[in-house]
Amino acid sequence: MSNELLVSSTQYPAHKENQRIRGTPSQNITVILPACDGETSIGSLVLLAKLYADNVIVIDDCSTDRTAEVARKAGAHVIVHEASKGKAESLKTGFAAAADLGADIIVTMDSDGQHNPADIPKLVAPIIKGNADMVNGSRYLNYLSKNSSIYRRTGQTMQDISTKMNSNLKITDTQSGFRAYAASTKSIFRFSGKKTAIENEMLADAGRSGIRITEVEIGVQNNPRVSVRNPAKYIFGVLKTIVSDMEANRALYMYSVPGFAFATCGFYMGFKFMVDFFLGSASLNFGPTFVMVYLALVGAYMTFRGIVAHSMAEEVRQVEPA
Repeated sequence: MSNELLVSSTQYPAHKENQRIRGTPSQNITVILPACDGETSIGSLVLLAKLYADNVIVIDDCSTDRTAEVARKAGAHVIVHEASKGKAESLKTGFAAAADLGADIIVTMDSDGQHNPADIPKLVAPIIKGNADMVNGSRYLNYLSKNSSIYRRTGQTMQDISTKMNSNLKITDTQSGFRAYAASTKSIFRFSGKKTAIENEMLADAGRSGIRITEVEIGVQNNPRVSVRNPAKYIFGVLKTIVSDMEANRALYMYSVPGFAFATCGFYMGFKFMVDFFLGSASLNFGPTFVMVYLALVGAYMTFRGIVAHSMAEEVRQVEPA
C-alpha cells in the first residue's frame, strides 16, 4: 500500500484494528469529508473512519493535488467538484450522497487531520439511543483549553455569545466541523453559506427547526497549518463572522433597533429645533443642523435596511430547504 495510506500511530494513538462500536447494528453511519488539497491526511482519515462507519464520502472541491486518487485508494466514495464551490456546497453534495447510500446517521469531519475518528462512536451514541437529532463535537465542553492562547479563548467566547443570540442555542464550540446528524434532519439545512460560515448557518437552522441538539467532548489533534495565526487577523475574522451572523439571522436587531433609535433622536432634535426657531429662541447653526439631519437619514436608512434584510432572509429560509 502506498505511503499516503499509512496510518500514523503517533498521531492517532487511540485506534485499534476492527474496533467498531455499534449500539444498533441496523444503523447506517456515513462519514462526510469535505476536502481540498488534502492528500497528506485524507488517506489515513478515510482508513480510520472506516473502522467506525459503513461508508466514507470524500467531496474533493477542485483539488490541485492527488486528494481524490488517495481517497479512492483508501476505499472512500469520491465526488469531485470540477470548480471550487466552497464548504457549504461540499456538505450539500455530501448529504445528498449519504442519503443515496441509505445513511441513518451522517457524520461530518474536517479533512485536515485535526479530528480523531475514534471519537465517532461517542458522537453518534446520543442519536443511536434516541436522545438527540444532532450532536456537536466540542473541544471546550467542560472548559476552554488552557493551552489555547488568550485571543483564541476570547474569540471563542465572543462567537458562543453570538450563536446564542442568533440561534437560541447554548453551544460551547460553535466552529466545530465534527458533528453527527440523524439523516432525517438533512432537509432543514440551507447549505447556502452566503452570508456566514456554514457551521454557524447550520446551527441557526437547527435552532429554528427545534430539533434536539446535544454536545459531547472530543479531542483535537495539533494542526500546524492553523495553529499559528496573527492575533489581530484572528480577532478581525471573528468580528467579521459575528457581524455576518447577525446580518443573516438578526437583521432587525442589528439594523432596525439602533436605526430607529437614531431616527427618533434626529426627528426629536428636528421637532425641537422647529419649535424653538418659530418661537424665535433658536437660530440655524451648521453643527446641530448637520447632526440632526445625519441622525434622521442614517436612522431611517438602517431601519428600512433591517426590515428589508429580515424579510429577504425569511423568504430564503422558506424557499431553500424545499
